[in-house]
Amino acid sequence: MLVAGASLSLLAPVAAQASDVVNLEEINSYVRGTKKSSKLDSKTFINEVSEELASLKGRVDGLEANHNNLEAGSFSDTTALSGKAVFVLGAIDHPEKDSAATDDTSNESLQAQYQYTMDLNTSFTGDDNLYVRLRTGNGEDGKNPFGITTYGAYLVSNSDKYEDGMHVDKIWYTFPVGENNTVWVGPKIENYYMHATTPSIYKAVTKQFVLGGNGAAYGASTKTGAGWAYKADNGFAVSTNFVTEGNSTKGILTEESETSWANQIGYTTDNYSISLMMNMKYNGWDDGYYSTTKGALRANDANSTNYGLRGWWRPEDSGTATPSISVGYDVSTIDNDATLAANEDETDAWFVGLNWTDMFQAEDKIGIAFGQPQTRSDETVDPFAWEAYYSFKVNDSMTVTPAIFGGSDRKGTANEDMTGAIIETTFKF
Repeated sequence: MLVAGASLSLLAPVAAQASDVVNLEEINSYVRGTKKSSKLDSKTFINEVSEELASLKGRVDGLEANHNNLEAGSFSDTTALSGKAVFVLGAIDHPEKDSAATDDTSNESLQAQYQYTMDLNTSFTGDDNLYVRLRTGNGEDGKNPFGITTYGAYLVSNSDKYEDGMHVDKIWYTFPVGENNTVWVGPKIENYYMHATTPSIYKAVTKQFVLGGNGAAYGASTKTGAGWAYKADNGFAVSTNFVTEGNSTKGILTEESETSWANQIGYTTDNYSISLMMNMKYNGWDDGYYSTTKGALRANDANSTNYGLRGWWRPEDSGTATPSISVGYDVSTIDNDATLAANEDETDAWFVGLNWTDMFQAEDKIGIAFGQPQTRSDETVDPFAWEAYYSFKVNDSMTVTPAIFGGSDRKGTANEDMTGAIIETTFKF
C-alpha cells in the first residue's frame, strides 16, 4: 500500500505535465513546415509519443484502482491492537503429580513456558466496544509446566489449554445505556469482567490470589454470559451478571448447565474501596484455584451460596514504607450434595495482599500475599498459601519479575507442602 501510494504521487504529476507540455497540434504544424523528407519521421515520433502517453495513463489508472482496493481491504481505523508475550523459567517442588496428568515429570525440574496474547478493541459508535482476545502458549490441556491447580501453583501467565495453537480466548460486546449504566454480552466471558467494583488492587503472580482470593465467591470460568453494572458519580456501584454453558448440549441457563450468578454492591474512592459479593453457583460449578481438594469438591448436581467481602486501601504517595493493602474473606454453603454430612457443607477462606510501588526505581513493584485457601469445615489441618516477588521495568515495554511462592498442607492434607521459584519476563506492545 505504501509503494502504491508513493508510485501514484510520483506518476500522476508526470502524466499531467506530459499532457500540458506536449501539444500535438503545434507539433503537426511544425512538421508541415519542414522538409518533406522529415515528415515521415515526425509522424512516427508523434505516434510514438501518443502511444507512450496512452500507455502511461493506463498504468496510472491501474495504480489508482489498486490503491483503492488496498484502502478498501485495510485494517479498520476504529480497531486498536495491543498485546504481550510472557516468558517464564522456573521450577516447583510438590509431593505428587496431578492425577489428571499423563506424563511423569519429576519434581523440581527446571521448565520453560510462554504465553502470547493479542487484544483487539473495536468501537462502532465511539462509546461501545467489541473485545477479542487471541491467545496461545505451550501448555497442554489439563496441566501446565509449573504444577497443578490444587497446589496453588497455577500462574496468572499459565496457558494450559492452547498447545501452541492460537485460539479465541475471550470475545464479548459492551455498550453504555445512559450516563451510568454498562451492559456486557458475549459467548466467551467471565463474571469478573462485568463487576462494577474492583475487589482487589493486589497484582498477583499466582492465579489463586487474583480478585482477593479466586475461589468460592469470585472464582469464574470462561463461558457464555451477560451482565449489567451501574456506577454512580459518588462512588457507589452495583452489578449483576451470569455465565453459563453456551456451546454444549446442556444449553444456556438450563437445569443441567453449570451456571454462576454473581451480584455485587460496592463503594470506591480514590484511596479505598469496600464491596460485598453474593455468588450463586449451580449444577456442580467448581472453582479450585484458591481451594483445598475438599473445599472445591462439588457433586455434579450440587449448588452453593457464596459470600465474599473485599476491601482495599492505598496511601496517598508511593515510594514509601507504607504499602497498599487488599483483604478478602469468603464463606460458602453447599446445597444438594447428598455425599456431605451437616458439618461438611460449609467452607471459608481469607486473603491479605500487600504492594509497594516506586521503591527503588519508577514503576517497580514489591508484592507479598498470603492466606488460607477455601477450606471445608471438617478438615483437620490449616492450609496456608503465600507468594512474594519484585517486579521492575527494564524499559517502557519490558518487565522482569523474580518470584517465589508456596504453601503448607496446601491441598488440605498434612505434609503436602509446595515451593516454587520463577523468573518471568513480560514484553508489551
